[in-house]
Amino acid sequence: MTNSSIQRHVLHADLDAFYASVEQMDNAALRGKPVIVGGHPENHGVVAAASYEARNFGIKSAMPTRTALRLCPDVNLIKPRFDRYRAVSKQVMDIFLDLTPKIEPLSLDEAYLDITQIIDEHHSAVYYANFIKRQINQKVGLVVSIGVGSNKCIAKIASDLDKPDGLVIVEQGREKEFLTDLNIRKLPGIGPKSVENLNSQKIYTIGQLADNPLGWFLKQFGKRGIDIWRKCNGNDTDPVQEEKEPKSVSVENTYSPDLRDPDKIYEQICELATRISNRLSQKSLRGKTVGVKIRLSDYTTFTRQSTLPNATNDRLTLVDTAWKIIYPEINPARQFRLLGISVSKFQYEEQLKLPIF
Repeated sequence: MTNSSIQRHVLHADLDAFYASVEQMDNAALRGKPVIVGGHPENHGVVAAASYEARNFGIKSAMPTRTALRLCPDVNLIKPRFDRYRAVSKQVMDIFLDLTPKIEPLSLDEAYLDITQIIDEHHSAVYYANFIKRQINQKVGLVVSIGVGSNKCIAKIASDLDKPDGLVIVEQGREKEFLTDLNIRKLPGIGPKSVENLNSQKIYTIGQLADNPLGWFLKQFGKRGIDIWRKCNGNDTDPVQEEKEPKSVSVENTYSPDLRDPDKIYEQICELATRISNRLSQKSLRGKTVGVKIRLSDYTTFTRQSTLPNATNDRLTLVDTAWKIIYPEINPARQFRLLGISVSKFQYEEQLKLPIF
């Protein structure tokens, strides 16, 4: 049997409302009530996670905390406890590692697993998905949504369709059928600007997108065209990649509409710093150089950076450093289309057992 003929079996596991669920698990008084994890409004705080009870009020991750409090004045606001979240994440990743070393963590609360090598006549991909759900519920106390498919793209889309505590299986050979009626927003790699552009061409579903020839994709998406063409046709070839030591870690967001208000820019710096601090801590990394990437409304793009005396992964230090870098770049004539933060020049701590994120 050639490698090309081997059927892949990929899971995407996503812990539901992770930070908020951990808080509800640890504090019985919060169960069944709206909970948000995030910063306080007077400190330009943002929502890092919202329970499903809070989401019923329209609260979402990355929303300013003050907006969340307006939507639900009785919401329980909890300060993040990242050490606790990392500890719970490690428990979950240990469950994954008991099955396969082929794990690609995306964050503390989600990961891809390639279980191709452990599938046999008695143990299907669905068997392992249900096994993982039971193990996480019994050993950790949380629920997880899992997508089962032949590749990463299919598995990730599937895991998001029946939350919370979902299990969506896409049978081998039915990938295109599964994708065809889904909104193009569901396809990884299609951002808000691409959605707007495609909608203007009367393309609303993944099936309508897939109807176009490869040449059209190359014109629309440039070097990303082949990847998007494969994904929308159900043929994602991206392997599940076990982590290697990175030279830098970065996060970025694109905004629509563009940002101009300094308070809004500060809120986004806080949100980006929270994400990158989380990633660094999970990988036991500390970095000395903090960089900020800026793209203006006219697509002018530039970076600025600062090197600290000591390596860090502390959120507040990253917020303070990034804000000092970007603040001189803010003026009434400028609108910001994209912001990003990166950390490099790592000092490696003792590594965790898990290849997390």
